[in-house]
Amino acid sequence: MTLTQWLIFFIALNIIHGIATFKFYQKSGKDIWKAFVPFLNIYELMDLINRPKWWMVFVYIPIVNLLMIPVLWVQLLKVFGKRESKDLWLAVLTLGLYVAYINFVEIDKLTYEPEHKDEKETLLGSIVFAVIAATIVHTYFIQPYTIPTPSLEKSLLVGDYLFVSKFHYGARPPMTTVALPMVHDTVPLIKTRSYLKWPQLPYMRLPGFEKIKNNDIVVFNWPADTVKYFFKKDIPQYKPIDKKSHYVKRCVGIAGDSLQIKNGVLYINGKKVIYPDRTKLQHLYLVKTKDSMDFTRSTLLRLVRNYQIKEIYPGPEKGSYIMNLTDDKLAVVKKMSNVENTKLYDTGKDRMFGGHQDWDINNFGPIYIPKKGDVLQLNKDTYPFYKWIIARYDDHDAGHKINKHKVELKANDVYIDGQLTKEYTVKQDYYWMMGDNRSESEDSRFWGYVPFDHVVGKPVFIFMSIDNDPNKKFLDKIRWNRVFTTVSGSGARVSYFWPFVALIVLYYFGKKLWNKKKKA
Repeated sequence: MTLTQWLIFFIALNIIHGIATFKFYQKSGKDIWKAFVPFLNIYELMDLINRPKWWMVFVYIPIVNLLMIPVLWVQLLKVFGKRESKDLWLAVLTLGLYVAYINFVEIDKLTYEPEHKDEKETLLGSIVFAVIAATIVHTYFIQPYTIPTPSLEKSLLVGDYLFVSKFHYGARPPMTTVALPMVHDTVPLIKTRSYLKWPQLPYMRLPGFEKIKNNDIVVFNWPADTVKYFFKKDIPQYKPIDKKSHYVKRCVGIAGDSLQIKNGVLYINGKKVIYPDRTKLQHLYLVKTKDSMDFTRSTLLRLVRNYQIKEIYPGPEKGSYIMNLTDDKLAVVKKMSNVENTKLYDTGKDRMFGGHQDWDINNFGPIYIPKKGDVLQLNKDTYPFYKWIIARYDDHDAGHKINKHKVELKANDVYIDGQLTKEYTVKQDYYWMMGDNRSESEDSRFWGYVPFDHVVGKPVFIFMSIDNDPNKKFLDKIRWNRVFTTVSGSGARVSYFWPFVALIVLYYFGKKLWNKKKKA
């Protein structure tokens, strides 16, 4: 929906509110017209139900308002004597229609009692506001996230549970306004969609206190996502931006950078990338043995046990192996007496972004990453790179259609919505995301740029890490050296879990001792 459509929709909602409640206002001694005026009607409603005025803020926060509005329906019925369970359930289950029924049919029989106190509502009210508070934190400040795939191994591991900061880059208010709070695109257990595609708010973002930098690890909505269920093949479908699948990758290229990969080495603006301390890149290598002799079983076990090289597969020829190796483990393999040579392993060229036949995962580019305000030249060579920027990502004013513009290549010329176009001005920043597990990462090399409006936040803290090895006992599965550690930072990773436990224990016993002395 555009801003104009939202304004019309907002005014319509206030008119509906006025029609459904104006007699409640009148019965409480207020002017009828106050039930229809936006913002004033909710302010007066708080006075009517004898509740704090600051409650009205929750009515205008997307997703949170889905919890708050039913609370107001219930409170409105209670101050007019409708306190039986059936009345309160009818208000919620009929989506407020029961309130309108009372307004037109029964209001004259009811008595306004603003000072009435219901002791039974204390616990329920506490639970509701706890959920509201958690929803606000989840939406605008910190969101828990788990690493589902090995694309960032060994930097982040499958089973790492993270806190993702929404406020570093600026929190993005929900665009999808009708959705279950604190779940993403699917309702747990019943596996059905957790949201309605309509109505949609325009894209907005609150100010952040830092910009995305090269080599930041970033959580974002996968731009190419059109699948109904993650990890399942399905009929492609439109998904709102904020309900696309969550991905976490390293932002290796920011808006305005030129990027190239040569023999697995990444270059930004012509310079070899220097990674942060905790970065551990991995590549698939084809390892050939001398005289085509296979490794013995004991050699393979030694690689797995002593050097934690768990991904070892048979190669295309006898005596060859495909191994996923970091630089230090590659050095170990190279020193083995029966290894003849090692080289980067190419997993295929059929899906590379841009369609270049001579590009692959280890040799890619050069490619430019557009920034806001860039004037792009459109022709047959640039069309594969910029098509989706123009057609799907860039134009927020076009609403939430999957294809906002029709972009076509005819002969050597580019046409946008049927008009020949030679230049295009970019409307937002774009980024290039890649996994540290370079040969086993579904990333920008396959589906291209990540628009800034798809950015969710910055992972800052690992609060739990669990190995998914089914042969281990639960306590053995916990990676204690990763629990309570920061995601980024210089030097080796340090766990703050046991110092945290010590502080809790000291606080508990210190408080107990203080209370004992105070009592004495």
